[in-house]
Amino acid sequence: MWKAVVSILTAWSLANLSLFPAFAGAETSGAVQQSAQAQQDPPAPQTDEPITVTVVGDILLDKSVGAQIERYGVDYPFAKTAELLKQADLTVGNLETAVSRRGSPEHKEFTFRAKPEALAGLANAGFDVVNLANNHTMDFGMDAFLDTMQHLRENDIAYVGGGKAEEEAFAPYIQTIKGKKVAIIGLSRVLPNQKWFAGKNKAGLAHAYSREPMLGYVRKAVEESDITIAIMHWNLEYKDYPEPYARQMARLLIDNGVDAIVGSHSHSLMGVEWYKEAPIFYSVGNFVFTTPRNPKGSESLIVTLTFAQNKTDGKIIPAKIVNGQPVPQAGDNAKKLREKVAKLSYGAGVDEAGNITRK
Repeated sequence: MWKAVVSILTAWSLANLSLFPAFAGAETSGAVQQSAQAQQDPPAPQTDEPITVTVVGDILLDKSVGAQIERYGVDYPFAKTAELLKQADLTVGNLETAVSRRGSPEHKEFTFRAKPEALAGLANAGFDVVNLANNHTMDFGMDAFLDTMQHLRENDIAYVGGGKAEEEAFAPYIQTIKGKKVAIIGLSRVLPNQKWFAGKNKAGLAHAYSREPMLGYVRKAVEESDITIAIMHWNLEYKDYPEPYARQMARLLIDNGVDAIVGSHSHSLMGVEWYKEAPIFYSVGNFVFTTPRNPKGSESLIVTLTFAQNKTDGKIIPAKIVNGQPVPQAGDNAKKLREKVAKLSYGAGVDEAGNITRK
């Protein structure tokens, strides 16, 4: 639904939905952004050329992955996928860690902090933007959080979902591609507590626990762009299906002009749904991650969204995480993952090429 005029919310679209259930505990994180504020791109003529945006899931550069980086170098985690990622016009991932040498761990089950030099691997692999609105960005406190944003800027990697105040945290990253403005926004529905929320004069993350301020910023991003993609951190860990609130929230975002949604956090693959003309990928799983507690955590999807002639198409490349590296799959292994996604989807299928089809 490209740049549709923002519709009036229908009666069912979260009219009675409570966006404030109990906060997530162990696995939760925040939002940060840098050049998330709209870039001042020079005017460029629009073309009919397809625009491709590749999105992947959770990226962890600490723990065993951090040890592998120490041993094999910063490019190790992306050795099997970098060339693929670089083919897109824009590449986006969810950075599931603080990046700093400072701070003390929060009181939670899992805390992640990567070394600043590890970000060079992300840049070398072609990542343009990362989402910081997740449950680990602030694992080592405010100083480490501020360092994370600074280190990303130093590596020329943009970020969304967090900032030094609410306006920055919720703001989109906007890039002009082939004459059209593409906006990326980041939101989290899994945070340990409200202390991680960005405020008017408080650094933190862009949260999706209430309709406002979220919807106000979403509408503004839609107004400023031709294509708007929401990167969502939501749902429960190792589940196969999204929570009811996630399906309702996805529709609410699309009703307000969002053109595609890609989710993560569950450490498992979930299905796809078409709503109006917009695809919703409820979870693409982990991307670069440690050995998971559950085999589902080693399954991954690389999603490419193609925008052309007022139409949105989606395609998946199945991957498996082996020794911290995502490895694209082929043959029967790829077929099994495609069939799994199709089985978990709502009114959507997956063909042999990985294209998301409508049923």
